[in-house]
Amino acid sequence: MRSAVRRYAGTPVRRYVGTSAAGRLRGECLACTVVYKRDCIQRRLCIRRMRRGRHGGGTVSETLVDRETEVAELRGLLAAGRRRMALLYGRRRVGKTFLLAHAFSRAEAFYYTAAHTTAEVNRRQLLEDLARWSGQPVAAEDYPTWRSVFRLLLDFRAGERLVVILDEFQYLADDVGALASDLNAVWEERRAERPFLLVLSGSAVGTLEALDAGGAPLHGRLHWKHLLRPFDYYDAARMVPFRSLRDRVRAYGIFGGTPRYLAAVDARRPLAESVAAAALSPRGEVRIQVETALDQETGLREVSKYRAVLSAVAEGRTTFNEIAQRSGLEPDTGLRVRLERLMQLGFVEARRNLGAQRREPWRYRLADPAFVFHYGFVARLEAELERGDARRVFAKWVAPGLDAHLGLVFERIAEQAYYRLAPRRKLPTVREWGRWEGKDRHGEPVEVDIATLLTDGRVLTGAVKWNTRPVGPEVHAKHVADVGRLAESGVAWAHAALRPDAPLLYVLAGGATEAFRRAAAVGRRLVEVWTLKELY
Repeated sequence: MRSAVRRYAGTPVRRYVGTSAAGRLRGECLACTVVYKRDCIQRRLCIRRMRRGRHGGGTVSETLVDRETEVAELRGLLAAGRRRMALLYGRRRVGKTFLLAHAFSRAEAFYYTAAHTTAEVNRRQLLEDLARWSGQPVAAEDYPTWRSVFRLLLDFRAGERLVVILDEFQYLADDVGALASDLNAVWEERRAERPFLLVLSGSAVGTLEALDAGGAPLHGRLHWKHLLRPFDYYDAARMVPFRSLRDRVRAYGIFGGTPRYLAAVDARRPLAESVAAAALSPRGEVRIQVETALDQETGLREVSKYRAVLSAVAEGRTTFNEIAQRSGLEPDTGLRVRLERLMQLGFVEARRNLGAQRREPWRYRLADPAFVFHYGFVARLEAELERGDARRVFAKWVAPGLDAHLGLVFERIAEQAYYRLAPRRKLPTVREWGRWEGKDRHGEPVEVDIATLLTDGRVLTGAVKWNTRPVGPEVHAKHVADVGRLAESGVAWAHAALRPDAPLLYVLAGGATEAFRRAAAVGRRLVEVWTLKELY
């Protein structure tokens, strides 16, 4: 088996020879981490994009977005002048490779990305890449074990400043525990101090988190550990800075905060064009990546069952029993394990009403707006998209239902905005962010968009509206009435939310009238009204 590195427009693309379960040749694009068959459309698309310097649909930004803190901390580890070990992990396509490439220069950092193949192939390829990077001869037969390879890396260019990055660390060997044990043994050997940083990185979240678990070989060895997450709404807009603030919200609601998905959006063109080409078309980059996201995760068995769980949650089955019934899976430990794994990977999140009792069921929802959009629109319109033009499908079927989809996304944005704006506006800190959905004592439905417990014991409540015109005082009156109904029904936090010192927060995309602002201020000490201008 051979591995070669080709470059298009300066972007490294590893094409390794491996086989799938069906015996087909497979490879991986390091720019977008898509695993593809040798002659599949996605591979040709990646190569064509990189030849044009536009891998990902839109022009790939060379500017680092929302990763400045991580870069500064990593550089600080190297500047300490001593031997340091760091762990960076997160879901695929969240920008780990891009971050590390911007943290250190090529001259001071040796970067190796392991392939999903045998340990022997990875060992030989690492040594070959090290020789090519350094210009020094490195004979693979001189380093027959991983322990000898790690010793070589730690002693390489002795006395000089050096960074070694082992990306997709979980692929280096079948037994990651034994691999970590070998690394720990070499790390404990006495060496003269020098500026040396070893960065372990990868997308197998559970596997890499376990490296630092109590009793694990590397427990206590890490000087820095970080889970890299997708962008929030604000940083997503920095990557695709549409002039229209509503289009910034729409882009986040459709593509989410995953940098690789956002790279498919060209903010210089109408958003609908990017949606049709990248998210709706059967050949669209983002559609392919979302559809194959579970296939790319290490350690998932029976992926079809995980996909059934995601589909059930996307259709509004939010409780454990509802998910089991809709997915056709037994409501047993196996389903709980799958839900926990999906939450660990960042695909699903679980929440309960504010003040819920321990016995009340958790409610599950998709955590990534890109997946909410995919299952809500793309999967449902698959037949139409196969037969017709994606732009026509967008105009006829997607655009009319987009506002309803964005209403729920906008609630997520409101939460993110509070955490972002609270320090600047000197707002109280949050102990537990939440909402409330249920029925009052008369059996009438009640929804409170914001029902949040603050660290000072007060309760913050409010409403979130994806409105196009300024709302009037009736929106405030309804909110106060709904909270009052909950207080009458015995909901404990609702009593505290009616006090004069309980803050109110209204996040209104289309703004509010002066009459609304006057009504909301009556009898309240703190009222925040945010429009899209405040959010961005």
